[in-house]
Amino acid sequence: MKAHRLQDLMIWKKSMTLVKEIYLITEKLPSQEKFGLIPQLRRCAISIPSNIAEGAGRNNSKEFFQFLGIASGSTYELETQLLLLVELQFIEEQNITPLLNDLTEIQKMIYKFKTNLING
Repeated sequence: MKAHRLQDLMIWKKSMTLVKEIYLITEKLPSQEKFGLIPQLRRCAISIPSNIAEGAGRNNSKEFFQFLGIASGSTYELETQLLLLVELQFIEEQNITPLLNDLTEIQKMIYKFKTNLING
């Protein structure tokens, strides 16, 4: 497996940008969520680029594939939590729509990356 330099991986860059956006949006949430949704959203968001990074640092494509799967799961978890913010009326839907669009793009990128790893 060829080595992957993190700063060259568009999927990692996009997920790092998403983490920053999640931090900004969670600053606007009610203070009673400082032990609830706020840390959960942040941990989940951080998990995406972190798992991509860990997979890229592994020695074979099978391990990278596994970590991409974990990152993918975190995107769906984060999507659920963002939708929950709207359901709980903590945030307006139009404020999370760009984040949901970014998540969809990252999900597609992870899927494509995994497919490329399998097919060599």
